[in-house]
Parts: sequence; C-alpha cells; structure tokens
Amino acid sequence: MNRSMTRKNSVILLVALLCTALFVTACAGDPNRKTKIGAGVGAVLGGIAGSQLGDKSSTNAAIGAAVGALAGGATGRYMDNQQKELNEKLQAEQARDVLNLTRLNGDALKIGVASDASFAVDSATLSGNAQSTFNKIAETLKNYDKTAIHVVGHTDSTGSDEYNMKLSQQRAQSVAQFLTSRGVDSQRVLTWGRGKSEPIASNSTESGRAQNRRVDIVIKPIVEGQESQAFAEPPYLGS
Repeated sequence: MNRSMTRKNSVILLVALLCTALFVTACAGDPNRKTKIGAGVGAVLGGIAGSQLGDKSSTNAAIGAAVGALAGGATGRYMDNQQKELNEKLQAEQARDVLNLTRLNGDALKIGVASDASFAVDSATLSGNAQSTFNKIAETLKNYDKTAIHVVGHTDSTGSDEYNMKLSQQRAQSVAQFLTSRGVDSQRVLTWGRGKSEPIASNSTESGRAQNRRVDIVIKPIVEGQESQAFAEPPYLGS
C-alpha cells in the first residue's frame, strides 16, 4: 500500500472514530463532551500518527475540523492578540537582533530566529539561551491553540546541498521537539527543511550568510471550513 493510501485510510478511520465519540457523548448529555471529545481525538492520533513530527497535513486538517476552529471574522483579532503577546515576551531578543516577528498573508505570523543564536556550528542541539527564548514562544503557542505551527529550517550556501538540507531538517525538528516538550500539542506542529534554497540576504558576505542561517516558525490560524490551509506547506520564505 502506498503512502498516500495509508494516509487516506488513517484519516477515514479517524473521522469514523470521531463520529462515534460525538454520538456517544451527545447521547449521554454530558456537559463536558467537548473536553472528552478532544481527549478522544488525542488518543486516536496516538494510535495513528504517534509522536512523529513532519508532514501530517491530512490527519491534522481532520483534527482541526473535528475539535474546532476560528470563525473567519474572528481570525484577525485572534492573531493580533497573539502577535501582541509574542512581542511583549520577546522584547529582549528583538532588541538584540537575534529574532524578528512579522505578519504574513492570510493573517499568519512568522518568527525568524537566528541559528547562530540557537545552535553551535554543525550542531542541531539547542543552546541554553535558545531554550529560554523558545520556552517563551511555547508559552504563547499554548495560549493560542487554534493555530498550526510550521517550523522551517534554513542554512547558508556553504557546503553541499545534501548536507545543508539534512542540517536544516535536524534543526527544525530540534526546535519542534523542544516546543512539544514544553506542552505544545505535537499534532499542531509540522517541520520542514529547506536547506539553502530560501536566502534572505546575499551569501557572498559573512553577515549575509549569518542572516540566512535561521529557523522560521510560521503560525497559521485554523479557520473553520479552511482547516487544510492551516496545515498546508508554508510559502517561499526567502526574499
């Protein structure tokens, strides 16, 4: 059975089990049914996807649809409030120019974090200072749970394509795993490695290469009726 069929069957099974959970709790007249349904979804996901991070777009879109999403008209304000909280918590990092927070199309947010401030050379292990920064980010992501979180790793042009792609993937996974270890639901998190393909500065200078070595966290709102868009791969993030 190929991968796409396996994913499709997993989603079908998930939806069937969710419908069963909804039916049982509704018949019971349980005032806490929403909480229990959410817990049931987590249990189903544990059986289907485990704790692996990566491209689970179909499964996660089903989760967003089943558990709940933002009404379209509430999206802008929800993301405004999230951006405000992130700016407040990350003032020190932005002042040191190791992090920047920007707004993307579709009300998405992007947090760009310098790899040099997060990892040692040729390493995917987060430094102590970086852990403090990502812990602040995790606190806000937990508060705003109607979002999908895409962690995207980038490198400069030094080294082979294969090496840079692998390092970018490892660093994205390291950040994602740290966020989930701090309580962010792993089913909201996807990781992407883009190697040296999306520079934001010239690779001909050391300062430019330093800017290109980064991890972007793209935060996309889960909007009712458009859940799949939240879990779709982020757009080109170079300049």
